[in-house]
Amino acid sequence: MAIRYLTAGESHGKALVGVIEGMPSGLELAAGDINADLKRRQGGYGRGGRMKIESDAAEILSGVRWGRTLGSPIALMIENRDFANWSEGMSTEASEEGSIEAVTRPRPGHADLPGALKYAHDDVRNVLERSSARETAMRVAVGAVMKRYLAEFGILIGSYVLSVGDVEAELPEDRNHEALARAAEGTELRSPDKAATEKMKAAIDKATKEGYSLGGVFEVFALGLPVGLGSHVHWDRRIEGRLAQALMSVQAIKGVECGLGFEAARRPGSEVMDEIGAVYPPHRSTNNAGGIEGGITNGMPLVMRAAMKPIPTLRRPLKSVDLATGKPVEAAYERSDICAVPAASVIAEAMVACVLADAVAEKFGGDSMDETRSNLDAYIGSLERRGGSAS
Repeated sequence: MAIRYLTAGESHGKALVGVIEGMPSGLELAAGDINADLKRRQGGYGRGGRMKIESDAAEILSGVRWGRTLGSPIALMIENRDFANWSEGMSTEASEEGSIEAVTRPRPGHADLPGALKYAHDDVRNVLERSSARETAMRVAVGAVMKRYLAEFGILIGSYVLSVGDVEAELPEDRNHEALARAAEGTELRSPDKAATEKMKAAIDKATKEGYSLGGVFEVFALGLPVGLGSHVHWDRRIEGRLAQALMSVQAIKGVECGLGFEAARRPGSEVMDEIGAVYPPHRSTNNAGGIEGGITNGMPLVMRAAMKPIPTLRRPLKSVDLATGKPVEAAYERSDICAVPAASVIAEAMVACVLADAVAEKFGGDSMDETRSNLDAYIGSLERRGGSAS
């Protein structure tokens, strides 16, 4: 039993679509559950003009009847309003070929050049339309469905921004993740540190004026996870590996940490390992492992961080080479954000939710929500008995 999904669609195409397979029957699901996260993705100080055009809303096309999942594939669609301005340039009809000028000046740091070489394209638009972060709108929609599924088992996922450029939020090392996420929600940069937020905004204003972009770091967490998701027995079943791959798949993410991450390499083992206080329920005085040991969730909060590089589309373009002529040129400018770290944190929540939902389905199975709950309850009962006998 697994939950998997696929997305399709181009940035300026007619729509983005997604299909989820393996979701059990009986999950209460409405478009509003999805659209709330789509709105969160569109927010953030430093976003570009595209967010003023789109007002993302998902339509559930299949797999749900009268507000509950059926167990059949769930199909979702998000209309691209901007397609009205690109109906010829992004047409599927051969008769429209050449209706807009080809893009031949690849941007450094983007998929433009390697994608064009790999797929033998002369027009970089054939690459940038799909590689664009616009695709993540559907991933957020899919992730919202996964969050609804996980919420039924008491699992909460959230995030907040730690830094933009060289401006860092000052947060306690021993963090109340849920409280920090609440404090960050709805703010312009999704950071719980108000003083740092003002400095981040100033840095973005400076970048806007001078024509460059800014990246940053965010933290994403999951609370209420049962012990035992993932496995140590094969490399591809280790849960932190699956999570890291999912986070690294988000456009512009260049680094991922779990728990202490790189800091663990600088400390002695006595300051890194989380001493065990009880067999079950889980009790640790620290959570340096970030909720994962040996590729398996250990019942503590899952804590991941990801680093987002600056967006490669710059208003003051960098040097490039024209694909058509081979001559030096300035890279093409495609309408873009100055900073999208707050949006990336929401996308990261979706990716973490997708991995965890698949892991829950893998561990507990169930063609219906009642069956999955029954399996989970039986498993928790067995853990409680083991913990009781150990004490």
